[in-house]
Amino acid sequence: MAGCVSSTSTPCSTIRNTAPSKVEGHNFDIRKQVLEFDDVANDQRKVIYDQRNELMEADDISDTIHEIRNDVVNEVIDSYIPPQSLEEQWDVPGLEEALKNEFSQPMPIAEWLKQDEELHEETLRQRVLAEIIQAYADKEAQVGAEVIRHFEKTAMLQVLDGLWKEHLAAMDYLRQSIGLRGYAQKNPKQEFKRESFEMFTQLLDKIKLEVIKILSRVQIRAEEDVEAIEAQRRDQAPAMQFQHAAAEALGGGVGDAKVPQSAAGSDEPFVRDGRKVGRNEPCPCGSGKKYKQCHGKVS
Repeated sequence: MAGCVSSTSTPCSTIRNTAPSKVEGHNFDIRKQVLEFDDVANDQRKVIYDQRNELMEADDISDTIHEIRNDVVNEVIDSYIPPQSLEEQWDVPGLEEALKNEFSQPMPIAEWLKQDEELHEETLRQRVLAEIIQAYADKEAQVGAEVIRHFEKTAMLQVLDGLWKEHLAAMDYLRQSIGLRGYAQKNPKQEFKRESFEMFTQLLDKIKLEVIKILSRVQIRAEEDVEAIEAQRRDQAPAMQFQHAAAEALGGGVGDAKVPQSAAGSDEPFVRDGRKVGRNEPCPCGSGKKYKQCHGKVS
Protein backbone atom coordinates (compact mmCIF):
# COMPACT_ATOMS: atom_id res chain seq x y z
CA MET A 1 0.00 0.00 0.00
CA ALA A 2 2.94 2.28 0.55
CA GLY A 3 3.48 2.64 -3.17
CA CYS A 4 -0.11 3.75 -3.65
CA VAL A 5 -0.38 6.65 -1.23
CA SER A 6 0.85 10.20 -1.59
CA SER A 7 -0.39 13.60 -0.51
CA THR A 8 -1.62 14.34 -4.04
CA SER A 9 -2.72 10.95 -5.35
CA THR A 10 -6.15 9.30 -5.19
CA PRO A 11 -6.31 6.46 -2.63
CA CYS A 12 -5.98 3.00 -4.19
CA SER A 13 -9.30 1.87 -2.72
CA THR A 14 -11.02 4.71 -4.57
CA ILE A 15 -9.32 3.69 -7.82
CA ARG A 16 -10.35 0.07 -7.32
CA ASN A 17 -13.94 1.08 -6.55
CA THR A 18 -14.18 3.48 -9.47
CA ALA A 19 -12.72 1.18 -12.15
CA PRO A 20 -15.59 -1.35 -12.15
CA SER A 21 -18.17 1.45 -12.40
CA LYS A 22 -16.33 2.89 -15.40
CA VAL A 23 -16.36 -0.51 -17.10
CA GLU A 24 -20.06 -0.96 -16.33
CA GLY A 25 -20.77 2.51 -17.67
CA HIS A 26 -18.88 1.76 -20.86
CA ASN A 27 -20.79 -1.51 -21.32
CA PHE A 28 -24.06 0.31 -20.73
CA ASP A 29 -23.16 2.87 -23.39
CA ILE A 30 -22.44 0.06 -25.84
CA ARG A 31 -25.75 -1.67 -25.07
CA LYS A 32 -27.62 1.63 -25.37
CA GLN A 33 -26.02 2.37 -28.73
CA VAL A 34 -26.87 -1.11 -30.02
CA LEU A 35 -30.48 -0.64 -28.92
CA GLU A 36 -30.64 2.73 -30.68
CA PHE A 37 -29.31 1.12 -33.86
CA ASP A 38 -31.90 -1.63 -33.36
CA ASP A 39 -34.69 0.95 -33.11
CA VAL A 40 -33.77 2.30 -36.55
CA ALA A 41 -33.71 -1.20 -38.05
CA ASN A 42 -37.00 -2.16 -36.42
CA ASP A 43 -38.74 0.99 -37.67
CA GLN A 44 -37.67 0.17 -41.21
CA ARG A 45 -38.68 -3.46 -40.74
CA LYS A 46 -42.19 -2.42 -39.69
CA VAL A 47 -42.61 -0.38 -42.85
CA ILE A 48 -41.45 -3.24 -45.08
CA TYR A 49 -43.56 -5.86 -43.30
CA ASP A 50 -46.64 -3.65 -43.48
CA GLN A 51 -46.06 -3.28 -47.20
CA ARG A 52 -45.60 -7.02 -47.61
CA ASN A 53 -48.69 -7.84 -45.56
CA GLU A 54 -50.77 -5.53 -47.71
CA LEU A 55 -49.39 -7.21 -50.83
CA MET A 56 -50.19 -10.67 -49.50
CA GLU A 57 -53.74 -9.68 -48.58
CA ALA A 58 -54.47 -8.00 -51.94
CA ASP A 59 -55.82 -9.87 -54.94
CA ASP A 60 -55.34 -6.95 -57.33
CA ILE A 61 -52.44 -4.47 -57.09
CA SER A 62 -52.90 -2.96 -60.54
CA ASP A 63 -53.64 0.50 -59.09
CA THR A 64 -50.40 0.33 -57.11
CA ILE A 65 -48.49 -0.75 -60.21
CA HIS A 66 -50.02 2.12 -62.19
CA GLU A 67 -48.92 4.69 -59.59
CA ILE A 68 -45.45 3.19 -59.33
CA ARG A 69 -45.07 3.18 -63.12
CA ASN A 70 -45.97 6.88 -63.30
CA ASP A 71 -43.39 7.71 -60.60
CA VAL A 72 -40.64 5.60 -62.15
CA VAL A 73 -41.11 6.78 -65.73
CA ASN A 74 -41.27 10.44 -64.68
CA GLU A 75 -38.08 10.07 -62.64
CA VAL A 76 -36.28 8.55 -65.64
CA ILE A 77 -37.51 11.37 -67.88
CA ASP A 78 -36.42 13.97 -65.29
CA SER A 79 -32.87 12.64 -65.51
CA TYR A 80 -32.65 13.59 -69.21
CA ILE A 81 -35.27 16.31 -69.55
CA PRO A 82 -35.16 18.36 -66.33
CA PRO A 83 -38.49 19.93 -65.35
CA GLN A 84 -39.00 23.47 -66.71
CA SER A 85 -35.83 23.23 -68.80
CA LEU A 86 -35.08 24.57 -72.26
CA GLU A 87 -34.98 22.14 -75.18
CA GLU A 88 -31.27 22.89 -75.59
CA GLN A 89 -30.75 21.29 -72.17
CA TRP A 90 -32.46 18.06 -73.12
CA ASP A 91 -30.48 14.85 -73.57
CA VAL A 92 -32.77 13.20 -76.11
CA PRO A 93 -30.34 10.40 -77.16
CA GLY A 94 -29.77 9.59 -73.50
CA LEU A 95 -33.52 9.37 -72.85
CA GLU A 96 -34.05 7.15 -75.87
CA GLU A 97 -31.28 4.83 -74.65
CA ALA A 98 -32.65 4.77 -71.09
CA LEU A 99 -36.19 3.91 -72.20
CA LYS A 100 -34.83 1.11 -74.36
CA ASN A 101 -32.55 -0.31 -71.65
CA GLU A 102 -34.82 0.12 -68.64
CA PHE A 103 -38.21 -0.70 -70.13
CA SER A 104 -37.40 -2.46 -73.44
CA GLN A 105 -39.32 0.37 -75.09
CA PRO A 106 -37.56 1.94 -78.09
CA MET A 107 -39.03 5.35 -78.86
CA PRO A 108 -37.99 7.70 -81.70
CA ILE A 109 -38.20 10.81 -79.56
CA ALA A 110 -35.90 12.81 -81.82
CA GLU A 111 -38.21 12.04 -84.75
CA TRP A 112 -41.25 13.03 -82.72
CA LEU A 113 -39.69 16.40 -81.98
CA LYS A 114 -38.86 16.98 -85.66
CA GLN A 115 -42.35 16.07 -86.79
CA ASP A 116 -44.24 18.01 -84.13
CA GLU A 117 -42.93 21.48 -83.30
CA GLU A 118 -45.68 21.88 -80.72
CA LEU A 119 -44.30 19.00 -78.68
CA HIS A 120 -42.98 20.49 -75.44
CA GLU A 121 -41.74 19.04 -72.17
CA GLU A 122 -45.10 18.19 -70.64
CA THR A 123 -46.71 16.77 -73.79
CA LEU A 124 -43.57 14.76 -74.54
CA ARG A 125 -43.68 13.35 -71.02
CA GLN A 126 -47.32 12.39 -71.51
CA ARG A 127 -46.58 10.72 -74.84
CA VAL A 128 -43.73 8.64 -73.45
CA LEU A 129 -45.86 7.49 -70.53
CA ALA A 130 -48.81 6.73 -72.83
CA GLU A 131 -46.58 4.55 -75.04
CA ILE A 132 -45.38 2.53 -72.04
CA ILE A 133 -48.90 2.14 -70.65
CA GLN A 134 -50.22 1.03 -74.04
CA ALA A 135 -47.47 -1.55 -74.48
CA TYR A 136 -48.38 -3.02 -71.08
CA ALA A 137 -52.09 -2.98 -71.92
CA ASP A 138 -51.30 -4.91 -75.12
CA LYS A 139 -49.39 -7.46 -73.07
CA GLU A 140 -52.35 -7.83 -70.70
CA ALA A 141 -54.77 -8.28 -73.60
CA GLN A 142 -52.53 -11.03 -74.98
CA VAL A 143 -52.39 -13.20 -71.86
CA GLY A 144 -55.43 -12.08 -69.91
CA ALA A 145 -56.00 -9.87 -66.86
CA GLU A 146 -55.92 -12.75 -64.38
CA VAL A 147 -52.45 -13.87 -65.47
CA ILE A 148 -51.09 -10.31 -65.38
CA ARG A 149 -52.57 -9.62 -61.93
CA HIS A 150 -50.95 -12.77 -60.57
CA PHE A 151 -47.61 -11.94 -62.17
CA GLU A 152 -47.66 -8.36 -60.82
CA LYS A 153 -48.07 -9.61 -57.29
CA THR A 154 -45.45 -12.34 -57.69
CA ALA A 155 -42.92 -9.96 -59.22
CA MET A 156 -43.37 -7.33 -56.52
CA LEU A 157 -43.02 -9.85 -53.70
CA GLN A 158 -39.90 -11.31 -55.29
CA VAL A 159 -38.29 -7.90 -55.72
CA LEU A 160 -39.28 -6.80 -52.21
CA ASP A 161 -37.84 -9.91 -50.57
CA GLY A 162 -34.59 -9.85 -52.54
CA LEU A 163 -33.81 -6.16 -52.11
CA TRP A 164 -34.78 -6.22 -48.43
CA LYS A 165 -32.26 -8.99 -47.88
CA GLU A 166 -29.57 -6.91 -49.60
CA HIS A 167 -30.55 -3.87 -47.52
CA LEU A 168 -30.17 -5.83 -44.27
CA ALA A 169 -26.65 -6.83 -45.23
CA ALA A 170 -25.78 -3.22 -46.05
CA MET A 171 -27.28 -2.01 -42.76
CA ASP A 172 -25.28 -4.59 -40.83
CA TYR A 173 -22.09 -3.41 -42.50
CA LEU A 174 -22.99 0.19 -41.71
CA ARG A 175 -23.63 -0.65 -38.07
CA GLN A 176 -20.26 -2.36 -37.75
CA SER A 177 -18.31 0.43 -39.43
CA ILE A 178 -20.12 3.49 -38.11
CA GLY A 179 -17.95 3.70 -34.98
CA LEU A 180 -15.06 4.92 -37.12
CA ARG A 181 -16.98 8.16 -37.68
CA GLY A 182 -16.08 9.16 -34.14
CA TYR A 183 -12.50 9.64 -35.26
CA ALA A 184 -13.74 12.24 -37.75
CA GLN A 185 -15.47 14.13 -34.91
CA LYS A 186 -18.91 13.04 -36.07
CA ASN A 187 -21.65 11.58 -33.89
CA PRO A 188 -21.86 7.88 -34.86
CA LYS A 189 -25.51 7.59 -33.81
CA GLN A 190 -26.61 10.58 -35.85
CA GLU A 191 -24.52 9.43 -38.80
CA PHE A 192 -26.12 5.98 -38.61
CA LYS A 193 -29.63 7.43 -38.54
CA ARG A 194 -28.88 9.77 -41.42
CA GLU A 195 -27.24 7.18 -43.65
CA SER A 196 -29.74 4.43 -42.83
CA PHE A 197 -32.58 6.79 -43.76
CA GLU A 198 -30.90 7.56 -47.09
CA MET A 199 -30.33 3.85 -47.70
CA PHE A 200 -33.95 3.06 -46.90
CA THR A 201 -35.22 5.75 -49.25
CA GLN A 202 -32.96 4.35 -51.98
CA LEU A 203 -34.29 0.86 -51.22
CA LEU A 204 -37.90 1.93 -51.77
CA ASP A 205 -36.99 3.74 -54.98
CA LYS A 206 -35.10 0.69 -56.23
CA ILE A 207 -38.02 -1.62 -55.42
CA LYS A 208 -40.30 0.50 -57.58
CA LEU A 209 -37.81 0.72 -60.43
CA GLU A 210 -37.03 -3.00 -60.48
CA VAL A 211 -40.72 -3.97 -60.41
CA ILE A 212 -41.53 -1.76 -63.40
CA LYS A 213 -38.45 -2.98 -65.28
CA ILE A 214 -39.53 -6.59 -64.82
CA LEU A 215 -43.12 -5.92 -65.84
CA SER A 216 -42.00 -3.93 -68.87
CA ARG A 217 -39.45 -6.45 -70.09
CA VAL A 218 -41.18 -9.74 -69.44
CA GLN A 219 -42.79 -11.67 -72.26
CA ILE A 220 -45.50 -13.90 -70.80
CA ARG A 221 -46.65 -16.52 -73.28
CA ALA A 222 -48.88 -18.65 -71.12
CA GLU A 223 -50.09 -19.10 -67.55
CA GLU A 224 -47.41 -21.77 -67.10
CA ASP A 225 -44.81 -19.01 -67.25
CA VAL A 226 -46.37 -17.31 -64.24
CA GLU A 227 -46.60 -20.60 -62.33
CA ALA A 228 -42.93 -21.26 -63.04
CA ILE A 229 -41.96 -17.83 -61.68
CA GLU A 230 -44.10 -18.36 -58.58
CA ALA A 231 -42.48 -21.75 -57.97
CA GLN A 232 -39.05 -20.13 -58.28
CA ARG A 233 -39.98 -17.47 -55.73
CA ARG A 234 -41.12 -20.11 -53.25
CA ASP A 235 -37.91 -22.07 -53.73
CA GLN A 236 -35.84 -18.96 -53.10
CA ALA A 237 -37.80 -17.79 -50.06
CA PRO A 238 -36.26 -20.21 -47.52
CA ALA A 239 -32.75 -19.23 -48.68
CA MET A 240 -33.64 -15.60 -48.19
CA GLN A 241 -34.53 -16.37 -44.56
CA PHE A 242 -36.83 -13.43 -44.14
CA GLN A 243 -36.58 -13.87 -40.39
CA HIS A 244 -32.82 -13.62 -41.17
CA ALA A 245 -30.07 -13.78 -38.68
CA ALA A 246 -29.19 -10.39 -40.09
CA ALA A 247 -32.14 -8.83 -38.33
CA GLU A 248 -30.73 -9.96 -35.00
CA ALA A 249 -27.30 -8.73 -36.03
CA LEU A 250 -28.75 -5.32 -36.72
CA GLY A 251 -30.35 -5.33 -33.30
CA GLY A 252 -27.44 -6.86 -31.47
CA GLY A 253 -29.50 -9.99 -30.83
CA VAL A 254 -32.33 -8.23 -29.05
CA GLY A 255 -35.11 -10.73 -28.54
CA ASP A 256 -38.07 -8.63 -29.64
CA ALA A 257 -36.43 -7.97 -33.00
CA LYS A 258 -37.19 -11.48 -34.21
CA VAL A 259 -39.55 -12.15 -37.09
CA PRO A 260 -42.20 -14.86 -36.97
CA GLN A 261 -41.20 -18.12 -38.66
CA SER A 262 -44.23 -17.92 -40.94
CA ALA A 263 -42.66 -14.95 -42.67
CA ALA A 264 -40.21 -17.03 -44.68
CA GLY A 265 -41.24 -19.15 -47.62
CA SER A 266 -44.93 -18.81 -46.92
CA ASP A 267 -47.96 -17.30 -48.58
CA GLU A 268 -49.31 -16.31 -45.19
CA PRO A 269 -49.10 -12.64 -44.17
CA PHE A 270 -46.46 -11.64 -41.67
CA VAL A 271 -47.57 -11.26 -38.08
CA ARG A 272 -46.51 -7.86 -36.82
CA ASP A 273 -44.58 -7.51 -33.59
CA GLY A 274 -46.39 -4.22 -32.98
CA ARG A 275 -49.48 -2.46 -34.22
CA LYS A 276 -49.86 -1.36 -37.84
CA VAL A 277 -48.69 2.16 -38.62
CA GLY A 278 -51.67 4.44 -39.37
CA ARG A 279 -51.52 6.31 -42.65
CA ASN A 280 -51.95 9.68 -40.88
CA GLU A 281 -49.42 8.92 -38.15
CA PRO A 282 -45.77 10.04 -38.29
CA CYS A 283 -43.67 7.73 -40.47
CA PRO A 284 -41.50 5.38 -38.36
CA CYS A 285 -38.46 6.29 -40.47
CA GLY A 286 -38.13 9.56 -38.56
CA SER A 287 -38.61 11.96 -41.48
CA GLY A 288 -41.33 13.90 -39.66
CA LYS A 289 -43.82 13.35 -42.51
CA LYS A 290 -47.08 11.45 -42.29
CA TYR A 291 -46.73 7.75 -43.15
CA LYS A 292 -49.00 8.08 -46.22
CA GLN A 293 -46.84 10.93 -47.55
CA CYS A 294 -43.55 9.15 -46.90
CA HIS A 295 -42.78 5.43 -46.97
CA GLY A 296 -46.46 4.53 -47.04
CA LYS A 297 -46.58 5.77 -50.64
CA VAL A 298 -45.08 2.51 -51.89
CA SER A 299 -48.23 0.56 -51.17
